[in-house]
This record gives sequence, C-alpha cells and structure tokens, in this order.
Amino acid sequence: MAKDKKTACLDDLRMRILRQDIAPGSDLDEASLCDHYGISRTPMREVFQRLSGEGYVRIEQNRGAKVASMDLTVMRMFFQTAPMIYANVARLAAENRRSDEIPPLKAIQEEFRAAVLAGDTAGAALLNHAFHEQIGIMSHNPYLRASLGRMLIDHTRLSQTFYRPVSEDEKHRVTKAIDHHDAMIVAIERQESAVIVDLTIDHWNLSRDRLEQFVSPDPLPLDVIAMKDRKHAL
Repeated sequence: MAKDKKTACLDDLRMRILRQDIAPGSDLDEASLCDHYGISRTPMREVFQRLSGEGYVRIEQNRGAKVASMDLTVMRMFFQTAPMIYANVARLAAENRRSDEIPPLKAIQEEFRAAVLAGDTAGAALLNHAFHEQIGIMSHNPYLRASLGRMLIDHTRLSQTFYRPVSEDEKHRVTKAIDHHDAMIVAIERQESAVIVDLTIDHWNLSRDRLEQFVSPDPLPLDVIAMKDRKHAL
C-alpha cells in the first residue's frame, strides 16, 4: 500500500537527518518543506511534533523547528551514556526475546553485511541503526527503548564517519563490526545474557575512538603550536 504524503514526509525527514543530509542544528523551513513534500502546514507541523517526540528535532517557541544539535555538551552525555544503554538493552533482549524476533534480526544483518562489503557508508550506518533498533524491540522494555531510540539518532549520524574507513586499521574495524553482529545474534538466540553484554561493550569500543574524532578537532600543526613561544606572536 502506498504511503500517504505525511507518512512519506516523516520517513524521509528521519532518513535525511540520520544521513546528515540535513545538518545537526539546522533550521527546518516549514514553507519550503511543505512545497517539497506537497503537504499543507498543518500536517507538516504534525510531522515536526512527531520528530520532536522522537528526538530528531527541537521545536522552539516563536522560532520553529530545528534539527537536534550535536554540540559538545550533547556529545559528552552521549559518550557517557551510550555503553550503559546498549549493554542493558542487549542483556534484556537475550533474556526476553521471542523466537519469532530472531529472523528479522538476521535479515537486517545480511543487509548490513552487504552494505559494509559494498562500501555503502549511508546504507551501513542506517542498517546498523535498524539492527540495534530490533534488539531494542526484543528487550521488551519501553523505558530503555525510548532511551535507545534517542541514542541511535546521534550514533547513526556519527557513524557516517566510522563507515567511511581510510586506513587499514579502520577498514579492519568496520569488517569486525560484521563479526560482532553475528556473535550478538548467536548470544541472543542462546539467551546468553552475560555474553551479549561483553559483546556489546566490545562492539561499542570498536567504533568509539573513531566516533570521537567527529567532535574532536585535528591537532594544530607543530609550527602553529610553536608560535606561542615566539616573543612577538599575536
């Protein structure tokens, strides 16, 4: 069944934000988006409200909607909180999963594997999002699922960096992520809660350093640093 225009708009804006086609902190021009998606202001505002509730945007009084930022304060909380959320969600998934929830997770993993091996940066990031979102569903915990959903928005935006490897070490880490997902599926299927927690932490650490580069500036060149020692440096 074809999606109605409002649903299509909602889904597309989610994807554009996750891919960073719309940059963090950007203002969302209501009139332009109405024209683009062929809907009126009322359904567009309903879309903004939905995106706000999910954590994709912020609605500021008298200033309209703005894509959720990724400033240093937000990122600091993200790196502090993410491993705790992911580990606990994975543990509950292993304990609470239903047998009919395993095949969808495996199907997402196969798509993820194909995207990684094809070098599809956006596809890999979005499918990693879907993989962990499915684990959240399997946890059957609405409180942690809400936290996970918000966490995945920023993780997926950051992952554009991780899934664009340059060095051999980075390429190895990205390939290793496939192995981690495979092992996580096995642990969930066997209901090995302790194993899945360890795997989840290892999986987080695999990409953490690369993700942190997104918010850490490159070091200044040595000749620039040395200028501070020059007597007449401004």
